[in-house]
Amino acid sequence: MSDQARTVFITGATSGFGRATAKRFAAAGWQVVASGRRTERLTELAKTLSAAGASVHTMTLDVRDAEAVQKAVASLPEQFAKIDCLVNNAGLALSPDPAQKTALEDWHTMIDTNVTGLVNVTHALLPTLIASGRGAAIVNLGSVAGQWPYPGGHVYGATKAFVEQFGYNLRCDLLGTGVRVTDVAPGLSETEFTLVRTKGNQAASDKLYAGTEPLQPEDIAEQIFHVATLPAHININRMEIMATRQAWSPFAIDRD
Repeated sequence: MSDQARTVFITGATSGFGRATAKRFAAAGWQVVASGRRTERLTELAKTLSAAGASVHTMTLDVRDAEAVQKAVASLPEQFAKIDCLVNNAGLALSPDPAQKTALEDWHTMIDTNVTGLVNVTHALLPTLIASGRGAAIVNLGSVAGQWPYPGGHVYGATKAFVEQFGYNLRCDLLGTGVRVTDVAPGLSETEFTLVRTKGNQAASDKLYAGTEPLQPEDIAEQIFHVATLPAHININRMEIMATRQAWSPFAIDRD
């Protein structure tokens, strides 16, 4: 199978990792199905990719809506219907405050997007991925927060732990199909992540990245492309990626 004929389906393609991943696969000759909630950004992305000679199909999609996901997958044009790689990127964190100060609605939104949305899209695309067979790939965007807890991580970290375990269990069920599954788990990355989490607080976002060298969306996109295009007999189960200038701290101790 040539790269020219291969198709990647990316959720959350309107910004950050998703947008960078769409550009990376398109640059390598892949067809791109780009989905997200912000139509105007998808339109702009499609123009950018098409101008560079890529074949791209966009769809405005809220991954939390299972029925909408099923309909979107069923309505893919024939040219884009055979998916060789799924990149489950759509996700978010809300409320950096302690759990006891966080609105229940924010918890539900994170679960509905990071867990339910990922499950909805994966379930809808499993048949075509299995039909693609040897060399097909599912790349789920996890986080170091799925392994390493931190204050204010509460439900976000728990959803990313789900992403990791869901991927491992998919690996078991997909054994023999040729479909590979990888959890790509970034650390500190300069995207809209903190803007979304703080509901638009630019100062908080700037403070997080000030004076250091975080990962960039293109760094993660390169690793997603790498694991998805390895020889078909290789599966990277989990790839944890941190900025060189990010590490762990000692355990916190409460003292009188």
